[in-house]
Amino acid sequence: MRVQELPPGVRDGQLIKGDSLMVRLANFVKLPHTVFAMPFTLVGVLLASARHSVTLRSIGWILLAFTAARFAAMGFNRIVDRDFDALNPRTAMRELPRGALTLFQARFSVVVASLLFIVASWQLNTLCLLLSPFALAWILGYSYSKRFTRLSHLWLGLGLSIAPVAGYLAIAGKWSDPWWLLCALALAVLTWSGGFDILYALQDAQFDRDNKLYSIPSTLGVTGAIKLSRMLHAVSVVCLSLLVLADPLGVRAVVSTSSLHSVATAVQAILASGVVLVAAMLLWEHRLVRSDSLEKLDAAFFTMNGLISIGFLLVVLSARIVAQPLLS
Repeated sequence: MRVQELPPGVRDGQLIKGDSLMVRLANFVKLPHTVFAMPFTLVGVLLASARHSVTLRSIGWILLAFTAARFAAMGFNRIVDRDFDALNPRTAMRELPRGALTLFQARFSVVVASLLFIVASWQLNTLCLLLSPFALAWILGYSYSKRFTRLSHLWLGLGLSIAPVAGYLAIAGKWSDPWWLLCALALAVLTWSGGFDILYALQDAQFDRDNKLYSIPSTLGVTGAIKLSRMLHAVSVVCLSLLVLADPLGVRAVVSTSSLHSVATAVQAILASGVVLVAAMLLWEHRLVRSDSLEKLDAAFFTMNGLISIGFLLVVLSARIVAQPLLS
């Protein structure tokens, strides 16, 4: 199969430069986009660390599990959508349509990644192992969702919302207390990622209509899709606020028997500032994307959402460090 060269300036999103097999595999699954959900996995780890011990070994297996799961999901999506990608001018230069990878290489890499995910889950704890096939089935199933439902964006969002829950369960080995803490965090990630996926799908609204693929932009149009994305992102902010109210690091329970009231107040203030930070960045993201201009859509999708996830992780990390005197 002849490999088509990428024309100068033609790049489908953020790609790594180079032509080795490893680089082609990394670009095949858009490895830089790992920055979206990986930080929320680590947020789950940090919240669990307030009550449970964390080791470098467990961190290593968590990172491997997340990376492998994301590789499998993205790679499987590229395989399933390869014919549509070849027809779409925006995606025609992806690795499979242009012959940079063979179908065998793509399938083999997805199988290996799926097995690595299950092995990593097994190494974490029994609960993670038992849940891993269900998580894998859901994230792989997303690839077919645009064939039959307009809620494919929320299907993807639910897949990404598994990340913080999995990070918590990998350390704790059990559900959170209070029970709704993880629910609030998962729903925040679901609506955040579902909202930005709707924005990203604006680029393909007409293509989806022409090829009988279901999506919110192809159904509601650009203006309606942007409004729904804003609503979902408003729900994200509300859910993160509920997360803070749930005392995710357990400082209120400890401070009743401690004189470090100022520390507990500082922890809650730091977490609250994280919610404000996310809200401000989401507002800025929606200022970049307007119904009459989608020129800055790529910047809004990649840069701002990467900053949101990393920024919130850094806030939670700061709060966890400040909370240490109360938890030790």
